[in-house]
Amino acid sequence: MSEVNANAGNGPLGDLAVHERYMRLALENARAAQGQTAPNPLVGSVIVGDGRLVGIGAHLKPGEPHAEIHALRMAGEHARGATIYVTLEPCSHHGRTGPCAEAIVQAGLARVVVAAPDPNPLVAGRGIKILRDAGIEVIEGVLREESEQLNEVFNRYIVSKRPFVTVKSAVTLDGKIATRTASSRWITSEQAREDVHRLRHESGAILVGVQTILHDDSQLTTRLPSGRNPLRVVLDSTLRIPETARVITDGEAPTWIFTGSNADAAKRERLEAAGVRVFETRSERVNLEQVLDTLGASEISSLLVEGGGQVNASFVEQGLADKLVLYVAPKLVGGKEAPTFLQGLGIADMDDAVDLTGLRVRQLGPDLKLEAYFPKS
Repeated sequence: MSEVNANAGNGPLGDLAVHERYMRLALENARAAQGQTAPNPLVGSVIVGDGRLVGIGAHLKPGEPHAEIHALRMAGEHARGATIYVTLEPCSHHGRTGPCAEAIVQAGLARVVVAAPDPNPLVAGRGIKILRDAGIEVIEGVLREESEQLNEVFNRYIVSKRPFVTVKSAVTLDGKIATRTASSRWITSEQAREDVHRLRHESGAILVGVQTILHDDSQLTTRLPSGRNPLRVVLDSTLRIPETARVITDGEAPTWIFTGSNADAAKRERLEAAGVRVFETRSERVNLEQVLDTLGASEISSLLVEGGGQVNASFVEQGLADKLVLYVAPKLVGGKEAPTFLQGLGIADMDDAVDLTGLRVRQLGPDLKLEAYFPKS
């Protein structure tokens, strides 16, 4: 049961059940816009007056009204004296839209039930203060954990100004991403591959090393009806990428290449003439922190790493990965030459192994989808 502020009203257990029911509806509404709101959070809201639902709303994309405003417009005069449920603390600042906390005060609502505080330094409790200063009852913490998980990307990005990094891989039961001859299609089932395309649709950018392009000529696009293609990012220290690669020629999505300080200047000019953005990092090898800073400065709030074992290991070893998504197929490959999804130098002592938390497991066709979180840096 979620922690709820002590001023939840008479009959706290009964009230809590009601609050959770309406907050779940608000969360479902927020979740429906997944992949559309970045770099803004996913937010849902419902308004209840006289025991009935009178308004409902969700934030749909940046620059458009927030969830509370949609719900208030639907409720109209029925909002006066009602209760509004919001999955995230109402904003208190002027951004692309006006402050929702002030709109709630002006609408005459009697109570605001909030799932989670807004970690945005421009808000961070100020929205709730505006409401309480206006004499509105505020209840906090209803389904907070669910709300924070829904906005894990936003919560990371708004504080660090770097994208939330998910390392994704598909492996056999013995951890292999290919056979000893580099055969890798297909490890997982159609159901798992469809889920990967959903992840791509929800991500701001997808990243691979140049070896993936050299081996597969991957498009790195989303193959879903009405799916959104993420920005394509390629790590290529020496600009080995072929100028005929589909990520350069197909026009399906923007492509950025991060290269080292010794890259071929003439080839860089040709790539840029083809519409590719090329970023030179400060060292001969691509600096991953500089990659994340550059993406964050362009409001890319989420990054899906679909690299090989070396790229994946670099993100993990440098403490730059936030989440692991692993699709595990009931197959065995074996062989010491067959690559694994994590290579690099590896851990020397088991006491130093990376401890993942929050493990969740789901079956997709014959495969398993494992999700877990890396230690917070």
